[in-house]
Amino acid sequence: MRFHLTALFVLVSLVLPGLAQTQVKRSQTADRSQHVHATARVLAETYDENTGLFRGTGWWNSANGISALVEAARVLHATEFDAIFQTTFSAAQHQAPGFRNEFYDDEGWWALAWLDVYDLRGDRRNLEMSKSIFDDMTTGWSDTCGGGIWWKKNVRYKNAIANELFLSVAVRLAAATSGQDRARYLDWAQKEERWFVNSGMINDQGLINDGLDSACHNNHATTWTYNQGVVLSGLSGLSKLTHDPAPLQLADHIAAAVGRQLVDAHGVLHDPCEPNCGGDGIQFKGILVRNLVTLQQAHPSPEIVTLLDQNAESLWRNARTENGHFSVNWAGPPQDSGTGSLISALDALASQVLVEQPKRR
Repeated sequence: MRFHLTALFVLVSLVLPGLAQTQVKRSQTADRSQHVHATARVLAETYDENTGLFRGTGWWNSANGISALVEAARVLHATEFDAIFQTTFSAAQHQAPGFRNEFYDDEGWWALAWLDVYDLRGDRRNLEMSKSIFDDMTTGWSDTCGGGIWWKKNVRYKNAIANELFLSVAVRLAAATSGQDRARYLDWAQKEERWFVNSGMINDQGLINDGLDSACHNNHATTWTYNQGVVLSGLSGLSKLTHDPAPLQLADHIAAAVGRQLVDAHGVLHDPCEPNCGGDGIQFKGILVRNLVTLQQAHPSPEIVTLLDQNAESLWRNARTENGHFSVNWAGPPQDSGTGSLISALDALASQVLVEQPKRR
């Protein structure tokens, strides 16, 4: 009897800590999901059904608002934002038919937004819209500086974000299609990746500067956080499609540089424009963390999980206002920095949960 009691005691002592840890983890996930839900509902309150956009922010920003709500829907396993996706698809085209305008990067954001909705709900009209937008983006390709697309249709500037978006959309479309379509999109993705890697925009520290100067050299302009983010999805997705480890290795290299150079002593991400980042810069960090999730799902890294945790926790504790809005400075203090900052915060909060979930489709 003594032996059996001893064995039972040992068994209980081994099992109970594991059960306790599981319960704590479930509790944390539930709390974090509630944070996502609360923030997504505040964002939904800014939605304007007449324009199909989010009040208090702009055109490309609203595309990212759609992507952020898609991530929230994944976390919550919810359909409550589907009406927003459907309304935006029709109403926002009153401003820009086909989601096309003079900015190739704006077009890229909308192409990704509709691919996000397509992956979530499977409505082929979203996929077809992304394909149509990408076709227009291809008209921006030129041999100046050896390749790449322009930033704007009437401005001769080749920058990082437009080309990162071009790569990411091409990769996503290749993954979503088959046959000749898949081959065409993959060809564009490989063409863009070869050019981008050799363009000089990736500096000696492993970060990406804003673009190229008139002599086709790195202009050494700001290493914005979103320029380190969008490329991660493109590179990791291309690596999966081609079974070539090199693009994934480059993505890991860029992500590691972010963790070394773009955070404060507490691991919180910052852009140099803080606290006055205008209507655009307030969204940059959210775009980075959203794409860090994609890289993490392609090649798990404990450093990425830690980075996402540190930023989401700091954001919720130190930068959230009483009415559920957020400061552009994720280290605080609380300040309503606008709808763009709210979208960015939702990205961060959803990313903290999604990074622990099985790989998305």
